[in-house]
Amino acid sequence: MKNVLVWLRNDLRLNDNPILQKAFDAAKTANNVIIVYIFDETNFEKTSLDLPKTGIFRTNFLLESVTDLQKQLQSYGSDLFVYKGKTEEILLNLTQKLEIKTIFSSKEITFEETNLENKVKEAVSKLNVKVDLTFQQTLFDFEELPFKLDKLPNIFTEFRKKIEKSVIVSKPISVPNQLKIVEKSKGKSNFLPQLESTPIPTLHHFGFTELESKKLHNPKAVLKFEGGETAALQRLNYYLFESNLLQTYKETRNGLLGGDYSSKFSAWLANGSISAKTIWTEIEKYEQEVTSNQSTYWLKFELLWREYFKFIAAKYGNKIFLLEGMKDNENLEQIYGKERETLEKHFEQEQNKKLFDKWKTAKTGIPFVDANMKELNETGFMSNRGRQNVASFLVKDLKLDWRWGASYFESKLIDYDVTSNWANWAYIAGVGNDPREDRYFNILKQARDYDSNGDFVKYWLPQLIDVPNHLVHTIHKLTPKELEKYEISLGGNYPYPIVKL
Repeated sequence: MKNVLVWLRNDLRLNDNPILQKAFDAAKTANNVIIVYIFDETNFEKTSLDLPKTGIFRTNFLLESVTDLQKQLQSYGSDLFVYKGKTEEILLNLTQKLEIKTIFSSKEITFEETNLENKVKEAVSKLNVKVDLTFQQTLFDFEELPFKLDKLPNIFTEFRKKIEKSVIVSKPISVPNQLKIVEKSKGKSNFLPQLESTPIPTLHHFGFTELESKKLHNPKAVLKFEGGETAALQRLNYYLFESNLLQTYKETRNGLLGGDYSSKFSAWLANGSISAKTIWTEIEKYEQEVTSNQSTYWLKFELLWREYFKFIAAKYGNKIFLLEGMKDNENLEQIYGKERETLEKHFEQEQNKKLFDKWKTAKTGIPFVDANMKELNETGFMSNRGRQNVASFLVKDLKLDWRWGASYFESKLIDYDVTSNWANWAYIAGVGNDPREDRYFNILKQARDYDSNGDFVKYWLPQLIDVPNHLVHTIHKLTPKELEKYEISLGGNYPYPIVKL
């Protein structure tokens, strides 16, 4: 029997999953398609900055996503086989054991991900096994772009205008018919008898303690992020049709408190529990059935930004990880490894290390920065407005290597996406697309504009609760009498500011 294997990566869904569709089409039947997910051990190692590459929030969200997908597949009479270890070794073992002829998987575009693809290809090449990779993360295929990849505009606005003028988003594909047939006929599952199901690992298997696990669902978090396609589709329906929140998205998207100021789709998009095409199509349905206004356009606009960063990463490759980013100079030719060595050496400078530590632990003495960093540390999420401000503060005010911040976000964010994260940080640092070295966020002005009453700061920094609203963003300007009156002890229950703004 000719068998095919689906190696799922950042595509943890049944709807609009071209990888699954290709595999079932190739097999012609649901009886010989084996679907696997592998928790690759390299994704859970420490980074060069001694940070866990995948922190507890994203790990938990990923575990929930895999569990949800397994349950969905089992409801169709199929299954998801889950493993933990070295991907190339596990896939080699499976291809030998099950006489696999083709491995279908998602194509990635960044260094570590493509490096893993190459390891898999090399491992199974001796068995004459084909690895069929399909790029599935975007609204458009490379062939649909109105320009060659090397001609991709370096300014987002140029990209957006050309896309909006000439490209139409195709409809998402449905769950593969072969799965539906299995469910309808209550037939045999699509895995072979000699393949034993393995339990999905727990947080404990990744080194997280019981105490850490108890802090996962902080009641102060903007949302209880639950992983998986089921939760993703529920959130999509809630934000658009149940609550009608999309109608005012443009006005509320820069909010800081609560679950409704923005869509929060990013976490599910990041691991592929939902596709960008599915969201786009539902927005268009909302525009037809409810209303079409600036807000509906603006959510599409944000999806196009995500799209742009994907193609930027495809165009520039490892350059998005370099200190000088995509700037046109000789540093662009440095390889990834050497650039990482430079990063480590810079980090060893004691003063820089102390500043970075105060930034990441929410002890900068700048309330708006600290409140945002505390939210990140305690919930795994931060608003878009917050991310821009803390990034600018790290790069422009503290004058630290922007990649430290990107690496910290990679560890902490529940919605970490490699291209969006690194390209956004490069953008703030002025070395990404639309390069501007003088891009700067005035933290105090931003705080007054977006947290005018200090509600967000006081929510995350309760020691400042008694400070009048108009003073809460400038604690460092309070007189000794005022500090005593509001029970603030600089250097005690709140730190001195580490820089002058």
